[in-house]
Amino acid sequence: MAKYRFIFILSVLLMFIVAATYAARDEATVEGVWSLEDQDAADTSGKGLDGTTVGDPEVVDGVIGSALLFDGVDDGVKLPDSVGINTIAQPNFYTDRTIACYFNCDDVDSTEQKQTIFEEGGRTRGLVINVFDGEVYVAGWNRAEYNWDGAWLSAAVDSGVWYHVALVIREADAAVEPDKFEMWLNGELIESAEGGALYGHGDDIGIGHVNANAVFHDDDGAGTDIHYFGGMIDEVIVYNSAFDEADFAEYASAVVSVEPQDKFTTTWATLKAQRTVR
Repeated sequence: MAKYRFIFILSVLLMFIVAATYAARDEATVEGVWSLEDQDAADTSGKGLDGTTVGDPEVVDGVIGSALLFDGVDDGVKLPDSVGINTIAQPNFYTDRTIACYFNCDDVDSTEQKQTIFEEGGRTRGLVINVFDGEVYVAGWNRAEYNWDGAWLSAAVDSGVWYHVALVIREADAAVEPDKFEMWLNGELIESAEGGALYGHGDDIGIGHVNANAVFHDDDGAGTDIHYFGGMIDEVIVYNSAFDEADFAEYASAVVSVEPQDKFTTTWATLKAQRTVR
């Protein structure tokens, strides 16, 4: 009898551990999911933030279903303003944020421009993910309310390879504090840095280019319709909750198991089914 009681207690504890492990990702905080299955750039989160494609990106096989291939010249997706992403109304700042996607850059070593994967905000407050000179960067800044000059974290990447990249703001406040801004790559925490909450901002949101103003590691980025990305982008997500390692493991499994000649693996099928039921 004692043996079965022990097994029951152990099972209950494991259930609590699993629940706690996945508690960081809060589906109630989803603000946008752009699967990029076609040129419509539809938002499948239910928030209605459908994008507008500019240029002529090509629909190609991605990590999860289809992806968009951007030419690095004039292809991009423009996203509308959103109460949950860049509003200046209440709530006026965001203590937690996760932005993540898959990307495959044609030429990571290019220094002709910053190859923008995603950006929101402007020169005063904002977030950006981009590729430049062999590195993928995630960045955040708030140069107004509490003078967060910004963090630009980076990791080396190769051309023609799929990666899953994410930036995270975690339990931040209206102050610059240690370990509030994070970079994740293929499910691993690359680095954390000082950061703070992201206040509402008026400048627009872009995928595959700078829609309207950004700040890169060298302070470049002022302007509209600049810094285009060359390569494939798939499954862009924005949540106002901070994902953790267990949350990122699902996404990372797709890129670590997909072989260049065989994208349609069991992992791919499982992820697509999971996305469908959310």
